[in-house]
Amino acid sequence: MHRVWLHIELHGGKFWIHEDNTEIGIANCLVAAGVPKERIVLAFHKPILRTESGFAAG
Repeated sequence: MHRVWLHIELHGGKFWIHEDNTEIGIANCLVAAGVPKERIVLAFHKPILRTESGFAAG
């Protein structure tokens, strides 16, 4: 059995979160560590939904 818990790509100065199956949410951890929301893309959401997330759209 294989499961991806976390998949993050650093691209263009942003953290692209493709998969996040952690309980706390890695985006929350990045924000708590001082990473601005504008540098975090919730890539597991469709692009149209990203604009409503408060994080970077792409």
